[in-house]
Amino acid sequence: MKKRSSTYGIPFLALATLLLLGMGAKAQVLNKPTPADNPNLAGNSAWTAACASASFNEYFVNFTWNPPLVASNNEFILELSDANGYFSNPVELARVSDKNTTFDFEFQFALPTDIRGENFKFRVRSTYPAKTSPASDAFSMYFIDYNSPLLISENGSGSIPAGGQISLCGGGSVTLKPHNIPNASSYLYNWYRSGTLLAEKSESITVSDPGMYYVELDYGSVCSGSANTLSNTIEITTGTSTGIAITGSSAVQICPGDTQVLQANITGMGYKYTWYKNNTVVSGPTVEGSSYTVNANTAGFEGSYAVEISGTGVCIEKSAPVTVTSAGDFEVTLQNAENIVLLPSQTKTLSVSSTASSPTYQWFKDGAAISGATNNSLVVNTIGEYYVEVTENGGPCSSAPKSSAITTMVSPDSFELVVDFVGTYASCENTDATLSLTTINAVSDNGTKTDVTADLQASFTYQWKWNGTNISGETAKTITVSDQAKNGTYQLSGTVGAFNAVSNNLDLKLASNQNLVITSNGTVYCDGGDAIVLESSIDLSSETFTWKKDGTVVNSSSASLTVGQPGVYQLIITSNDCPIVSNQVTITPFDASLLVLDKSSDLVIIEGETGTITASGADSYEWYDAGNNLISTDNYYGFQTEGQYLLVANFGTCTVSKVITVSYRDMFAIPNVITANGDGINDLWVLPNTYSRDPNVLVTIFNERGEQVFSQAGYENNWPQSTTTFNKQSMIFYYKITRGGKSLKQGTITVIK
Repeated sequence: MKKRSSTYGIPFLALATLLLLGMGAKAQVLNKPTPADNPNLAGNSAWTAACASASFNEYFVNFTWNPPLVASNNEFILELSDANGYFSNPVELARVSDKNTTFDFEFQFALPTDIRGENFKFRVRSTYPAKTSPASDAFSMYFIDYNSPLLISENGSGSIPAGGQISLCGGGSVTLKPHNIPNASSYLYNWYRSGTLLAEKSESITVSDPGMYYVELDYGSVCSGSANTLSNTIEITTGTSTGIAITGSSAVQICPGDTQVLQANITGMGYKYTWYKNNTVVSGPTVEGSSYTVNANTAGFEGSYAVEISGTGVCIEKSAPVTVTSAGDFEVTLQNAENIVLLPSQTKTLSVSSTASSPTYQWFKDGAAISGATNNSLVVNTIGEYYVEVTENGGPCSSAPKSSAITTMVSPDSFELVVDFVGTYASCENTDATLSLTTINAVSDNGTKTDVTADLQASFTYQWKWNGTNISGETAKTITVSDQAKNGTYQLSGTVGAFNAVSNNLDLKLASNQNLVITSNGTVYCDGGDAIVLESSIDLSSETFTWKKDGTVVNSSSASLTVGQPGVYQLIITSNDCPIVSNQVTITPFDASLLVLDKSSDLVIIEGETGTITASGADSYEWYDAGNNLISTDNYYGFQTEGQYLLVANFGTCTVSKVITVSYRDMFAIPNVITANGDGINDLWVLPNTYSRDPNVLVTIFNERGEQVFSQAGYENNWPQSTTTFNKQSMIFYYKITRGGKSLKQGTITVIK
């Protein structure tokens, strides 16, 4: 049997006082704001939409609230939602501090200049107390920062067609766009065709259907009309094709240095011509600009050219394209164009390829032509800078020679190897790693480095070193390490001819593949309970380790850890400079609410019957009677006798004690009328056994003036006493029954003489 550390009992009650009831205070109510009349304007009507501008920006809203009064330092703040009616980031419009005794007043505000939308709402917020009114209805609100008529033209060019008319050929289209508004893309637009509102809202519109087109800025359902931005009208009509084309072949070649004139097949009619290259305008629209000159001396002149015709009496029409290319162009490609290391007594072969139809070659070294070097390849045995010139000797054009890229032949003073990890590597996270040669640099006597990896990596012989010592058998460019015991510094050395080279150092730290697990004999901590001990699955006698609680080191010397507080515990072992991290063990504080009873601890039974209480949530249970005698170890107990009992529930190393009070149920209620006339019937105020003769229950009686006339602990059912006098035929008294200061019953007693 577990020994209990303390006894238990029920304290005596203190003298009770009469309680008076109070009336609760009423809270302030902030009503939703509503639009109000502007007293500075003629008329008397509230606004229904806000169409502000630089010349007018004055609005009022009415706000009412209900008492009680707010604090003297309170402020009322008028706030505006976003365009969707949300107050996640409200805009303050106005605040007042002199309306704390005014229950009906107006806010004056100006609309911010960036406001555009159909669903703005208001609300009012007070600071002391902190309250917020309901949101207002939604309103269309716009600041009109541009209020002049728009001007539209083709592609926003600024050239409005004569008579405002553009004629399109069947299947053609034209783009209309305003050309006189700054920051045009920052607005929404209302486009119309013959009075019908179109769906497009962007600054430009591409049309092909006949009709009268015009536009205005979209300032919402109310403000758009008053903004005065309605544009000019452009009439789109359809007409018959003129058959515009570029004369000559659809494919033209130009020799280097030459020009080519492209000519439209329709001229002398006063029409406008716009020339395109690869669908981008390169000239026009120009009246009678029916020709365009392509210059082969201009870089990037090659492309697809077309001409578009427009003007009075013709529809807008674009020609079929003409492709212009260079006739004398060819490519020169030098093989092995990268820098090449030339070792003593070595030779290297350079070669060139070309797209010229009939090429001739001339090789150069250090800028000077090499006598007799006129083939497409060259054998080199000395250092220097080499390139080749290729001349085209066939085709329709004569052209200047083209030079290849330059290849530098170098004789190194030394070599440098560069090694790195292959793939993703993180120190103390990988369990294996691959190290490899990435670069071979030839280093000149002045320190200049030349990457010669592709040329020489197969010529070197290699040797890997670990902590300065050769690793047997590791003579490839790559090495893979998977043993944590081989953590350390790795380096690659290489030899070619008389040259010996070494790489940079790589520090390798592999994580251990050991599985570290910590266990505990419990996970619930309580003061006075048995100790909770954490232990490791690995013998720590020869290890370097730390115990951590909530990430902080708490012990670095004990092979096991005795828990002193709730928290998250973990063990870390340092192995070959890398940590081995255990699982986490969470120790939680004990919670007495884990013990659950299916009935109240104040159990009322009928005398002669059994009342059973069942407990749950604990590991084991012990029931004791008032004499501290163990009466059961089950999770339930059947009570038959009045008294006090103790339940001790065990949760691992923790215990919870619960006092059970058993009393008999009374078969009658507390009387509220007695007849103190001395006839022996109903002369005394008799209480049920629940409240009478219990030394822990205090009975107090007050007269109708609230004066105490009787008080007794362990009431003996003896009031009124024979010495009590009553000066009226019928008198009312008040009673209060308490246990331990807690009210059990209260009411009135009417005494009739």
